Amino acid sequence: MSTETEPAERRHEADVVDKSSMRVRSMFTSIAGKYDLLNHLLSLNVDRLWRRFTTRTVPPEPGVPVLDCCTGTADLALAYDRASQGRSPVIGTDFCHEMLRLGNGKVKKAGASERIVLVEGDTQRLPLPSDTFGIVTVAFGLRNVSNTVRGIDEMIRVARPGGKVAILEFSRPRGPLLGRLYLAFFRHVLPKVGQAIAPNQHDAYHYLPSSVLQFPDGQAMLDLLTSRGLNETRHYPLTFGIATLYVGTKPVRGVAG
Repeated sequence: MSTETEPAERRHEADVVDKSSMRVRSMFTSIAGKYDLLNHLLSLNVDRLWRRFTTRTVPPEPGVPVLDCCTGTADLALAYDRASQGRSPVIGTDFCHEMLRLGNGKVKKAGASERIVLVEGDTQRLPLPSDTFGIVTVAFGLRNVSNTVRGIDEMIRVARPGGKVAILEFSRPRGPLLGRLYLAFFRHVLPKVGQAIAPNQHDAYHYLPSSVLQFPDGQAMLDLLTSRGLNETRHYPLTFGIATLYVGTKPVRGVAG
């Protein structure tokens, strides 16, 4: 909901972005083949380093399962498999069949098919049992979930008590000059470059920056995670704030936060 204290550009973007499940699924189906390349464009080609930072900041434990929600083409799932040296089972979920098809191809190529299982499912209604995973992650996907709070609640539900919830997401650079430059790149350069690389009929390259601009970041995201019941919430701005890693701990029953 917009407030008078929000920047005008954030209010405008939040007004126009459409995150309905049908629209988002259709959009990602249309750009699935170029999705990895688009992530490299959005991140200025440092998204691989951000995933590595995530696995080092929230490291897997041998034998303890990891869940990657909105896994897309399984990049973070694969990163956790590498970080655990194949000793932690990894499940990835996504509601876009075409993204999972491409992800399964990458998992097979990596020789990880026996350790990584990809499941078609909506983050708002995960087809998985409660209190199961030592780490529950999402990378560049939570902002595309139509109901952000419901997605966070589901991630918390399936995490085991004492487990970690880790959210890697694009955010707005805080420096005034860099912020303006990145905003100009988002609004004017990315749509043209993206359309040239992977033409689509779903206005994906205006949706993607809009979805970043309207998504809570920084302290607003920490406050949201705390309000949903996570303890020890913290965040790590990456590459001048272009992305941020948020981490929280699911409380152990009977232990106050």
